[in-house]
Amino acid sequence: MFRRSLLSLPALLLAVPARAQAPATQPLVVASFSILGDMVAQIAGDRVRLRTIAGPNVDAHSFAPRPSDAQALREAALVVRNGLGFDGWMDRMLRAAGYRGAVATATDGITPRQMDGHAHNHDHGGAGRRHSHSVGPRQVPDPHAWQDLRFGIRYARGIATALAAAVPAQAAAIEAGAAAYVARLEALDAWVRAEIAKVPEARRKVVTSHDAFGYFGAAYGVTFLAPQGISTEAEPSAADVARLIRQIRAEGISAVFLENMANPSTLERLAREAGVTVQGRLYADALSEPAGPAPSYEAMFRHNLGLLVPAMRGAA
Repeated sequence: MFRRSLLSLPALLLAVPARAQAPATQPLVVASFSILGDMVAQIAGDRVRLRTIAGPNVDAHSFAPRPSDAQALREAALVVRNGLGFDGWMDRMLRAAGYRGAVATATDGITPRQMDGHAHNHDHGGAGRRHSHSVGPRQVPDPHAWQDLRFGIRYARGIATALAAAVPAQAAAIEAGAAAYVARLEALDAWVRAEIAKVPEARRKVVTSHDAFGYFGAAYGVTFLAPQGISTEAEPSAADVARLIRQIRAEGISAVFLENMANPSTLERLAREAGVTVQGRLYADALSEPAGPAPSYEAMFRHNLGLLVPAMRGAA
């Protein structure tokens, strides 16, 4: 069941806008986390006011909104969420705020990958149905669909349709913004494929903190291994870590990375015991601050590829 109030939720952070705020007369759009917030900003620009609840470098897996975030929903013309259990806290917040406006779920129409879900706390089965799994493996939907740029394009088109409906006076400009954005994402997808093609297939293996890159791997032909499962809250077992260490040694895997949302201790210990070096920090579930290396969805891919390709090829 939905929670009746957000007063019991611990306060973390105030919402962080993805861009400079538009005039107060513009309709308010609320995005659940930073990647969706950036997509709204790229498509609509200053034609809407944007509030991103889980902002840059904030872990949306375990995010707990504060009551003031619910107040923003009462003013919103549109809410944009990911779905597939990634931002299930948004469902509870919508109910607590009594929101009756438009909601765009970015993953609508996408057939999700299935993945092993070990001891995690995502919300599965739709709004208000929260299940905590402590045993596994159990097959659950992978919510990280934005890691395949082809799905990112579908996100953008769905968000643009919702924005045009929510702000009909700006529909033509929003559609034009979406067309330009989609063209950039299509070009970026082609660039990613060309970069990955520079790596011999046998070398396309990467170790990351948690299992957030499954869609990327399926789209671009890279095998991702992770000591943690679907959620940054999951704790890997000693047996899982030992198995991964043996695999790194046996297959000569050189691409080992932290993620901006993950606790580094497990991966750093794994790298020490496997005799490899952590090659840097990837962005998976959240963007960086504006001055960081991944302030936008497009910049996130460029940053990640700039680390992944040389590491997979074995460059120092």
